[in-house]
Amino acid sequence: MLIEETVWIVLSDGCRLAARLWRPRAPAPVPAILEYLPYRRRDRHRGDDAILHPGLAAAGYGAIRVDMRGAGDSDGTMDDEYTPQEWADANEVIAWIAQQPWCSGAVGLIGLSWSAFNALQIAATRPPALKAIVTVCGSDDRFADDMHYMGGALLNDNLQYGATLFTWLAPPPDPEIVGERWREMWLARMQAISEPPAARWMRHANRDGYWRSGSACEDYSRIEVPVLAVGGWADGYTNAVHRLLSHLSGPRKGVIGPGAHAYSHVATPGPAFDFIGLAARWFDRWLKDVDNGIEAEPMLTAWMQEDEPPRPQYSVRQGRWVAEDTWPSANVASRTLHLGPGGLAAEAALPFAVTVKSPGTVGLASGEWCPYGWGPDMPGDQREDDAGSACFDSGPLDAPLEILGRPDVTLSVTVDRPEAILAIRLNTVAPDGTSARITYGLLSLAHRDGFAAGKPLVPGERIEVSVPLKVVGYRVPAGHRLRVAVSTQYWPLTMPLPVAATATLTAGALTLPLRGGEGAAVPELGTPWSPPPLEVEVIEAPARGRLAITHEVATGRASVEVVRNLGAIRIAETGLELRALGSETYTTRRDDPSAATSVALRTAAFRRGDWQVRIETRSTLTATVTGWRLHAEYEAFETGARVFAREWTIETPRAGAPGSAEP
Repeated sequence: MLIEETVWIVLSDGCRLAARLWRPRAPAPVPAILEYLPYRRRDRHRGDDAILHPGLAAAGYGAIRVDMRGAGDSDGTMDDEYTPQEWADANEVIAWIAQQPWCSGAVGLIGLSWSAFNALQIAATRPPALKAIVTVCGSDDRFADDMHYMGGALLNDNLQYGATLFTWLAPPPDPEIVGERWREMWLARMQAISEPPAARWMRHANRDGYWRSGSACEDYSRIEVPVLAVGGWADGYTNAVHRLLSHLSGPRKGVIGPGAHAYSHVATPGPAFDFIGLAARWFDRWLKDVDNGIEAEPMLTAWMQEDEPPRPQYSVRQGRWVAEDTWPSANVASRTLHLGPGGLAAEAALPFAVTVKSPGTVGLASGEWCPYGWGPDMPGDQREDDAGSACFDSGPLDAPLEILGRPDVTLSVTVDRPEAILAIRLNTVAPDGTSARITYGLLSLAHRDGFAAGKPLVPGERIEVSVPLKVVGYRVPAGHRLRVAVSTQYWPLTMPLPVAATATLTAGALTLPLRGGEGAAVPELGTPWSPPPLEVEVIEAPARGRLAITHEVATGRASVEVVRNLGAIRIAETGLELRALGSETYTTRRDDPSAATSVALRTAAFRRGDWQVRIETRSTLTATVTGWRLHAEYEAFETGARVFAREWTIETPRAGAPGSAEP
């Protein structure tokens, strides 16, 4: 294949975008597959590019990786994610690609995470040359199903990812590519940071126009091209696959494996599958018009997880592949179990009252909101969290249950405070007492009537709420019990409210989507294959996940230490040394959630010979009576000397907090 390290794409306003291109040595033009994101092609994302794009080129495509405006070696500045400017630029890029002499005129989009989101967003703008997309570990709903909020509750991932983007909004371009302009471009990028991204996202605490913009679920009819949606049960973004299959009208397929947040040919836990081969077949059908029969295969293929002892890290997840011809599937039916003083039962319970006021440390077994599979970041044994929750157990199951879809819990509840959250976990309890989380959901009770606006609770007033849990595929063995665990804390997955609430439950029901029968024949997904990994010298290995949990007996203080390292490497191809390191420390008190603090540290450093630059950020989040307080520090250094520094302290009203102005 031919590899072009830097291809310049000049937009209509004169902005130049930097791209890297892999294409086969073909006598005739070939279709192109674009991945378009801000994660720098020369360094930060080079390893990911190496194990995907050469494989697409080997399948007969021009694979092109474009750094967005303001990222990598591209011109301009960047201040936020998923903007109209991002989509407008993408339309110009797609048109430019289609006009190249090596391109047949047909273009596809592929992406993971950021580029999975914008693949859907760009498809909704209908660029004429775009013929199909593959979206992996992304979302069609920016408010309800991203790492900012869940059920209207503020996630601590809003801070951790906000800190990451804060750090990577403005690193310098590579002097080897842009020359002496690099310093001027770097300073312009840093000066363009108007505020830490985490603060902006907290300011939009309801589902307003900010979140609706770029949420494909607002109008699925805008997406007309064929869509292949791929996810993993360990990832944070599995819900979108089922929604896309349910609501899109054009050709569509969904595959959900067992893996975390990564392309499925390299994702852990395994087993992985031949994602490059699957993507190539999808693009062959719609970009090359190859009659390969992929549209006749089942609409949904999913890994049905077998129950096994819960661990914070897996190399392989036990289970089997299942398939359904359509989604929603007639092979999946609802069954309702009612909550009562005796647990979960088929019949509604007599009136009861169960009260729960969870310790501030409930949630320590939650795992990360978005696991990556590189370290201990998945949910462990739930027994300690169950002890601080109101639990409703079924009897031992007479026969196995296969759950495939989205469970739902409804509750009648009264709360003694104007603010509260509910965390609901569906667990399976083994005969030895081990409790494994099947799935979970959150709801900020300020959003009990919907996400358009938050409002305080009336203490003592009974309310009816519905809490959808995350989509899941899980086989519960005979002899196990189902458990619904309800808590008023879920730390550190959420940022806790400053006052602990007591909730009294008086009725409730669990609705399960249960799969019956054999379903459709499972298509061949193939053995995972990847091009050779990037040649690097590893200085510090990548690592993600919870390193340590500490309890202070005398004070009730608890802390969680998290590592967030992409690693430190020396890249042979570019002669560049990259450091992308980070950590978080979350603290709280068992009896005083107002003491909770979340701190995120990040470092991005680049070195080649005498050229040395470094960015360091620190982000600290605390709660106030009516809102959130974020203090953020940004420093940049060239050859050890500080060249830029700025601090922000921003207080944001909390949706539904008593006495707060509406955000």
